[in-house]
Amino acid sequence: MIYPYKHTEPMIHETAFVADNACITGDVTIGEYSSIWFSSVIRGDVAPVRIGKGVNIQDLSCLHQSPNRPLLIEDGVTVGHQVTLHSAVIRKHALIGMGSIILDEAEIGEGAFIGAGSLVPPGKKIPPFHLAFGRPAKVIRPLTDNDKQDMERIRKEYIEKGQYYKSLQKKD
Repeated sequence: MIYPYKHTEPMIHETAFVADNACITGDVTIGEYSSIWFSSVIRGDVAPVRIGKGVNIQDLSCLHQSPNRPLLIEDGVTVGHQVTLHSAVIRKHALIGMGSIILDEAEIGEGAFIGAGSLVPPGKKIPPFHLAFGRPAKVIRPLTDNDKQDMERIRKEYIEKGQYYKSLQKKD
């Protein structure tokens, strides 16, 4: 379902896949080849949500914000299942592991990997190309080449799957 909020309609690129049971409302922009998966909610009714190109927001995720604090997700980001993102900045090619919570004014560096079930508290900065994990999240180590390759594989698979599911929607 896609809803306007106070005369502001979500802007979704024509190549993006949005699952039929996802909910998107208000001041939300979604870039090309991004995918919004089943039962995810993206509410742009408090501040803007900006989602770049080739981003995947996986099943049951919730994206929202606080007043005057937009949620910014740069190109190539992977957001795992059941993630909550709230007024944060997620830099390009980062991966947010399933069940994680990223809170207001946190910044996840370019290519960083947030381990499953982590909590990144308000204002916390995770450096580029590092693994962070825990509640609260702590930087564990720099990413290995294998980590980076796996993150890229996941990103590419979600673009392919999103386009597959989008092709099924066109047949209806």
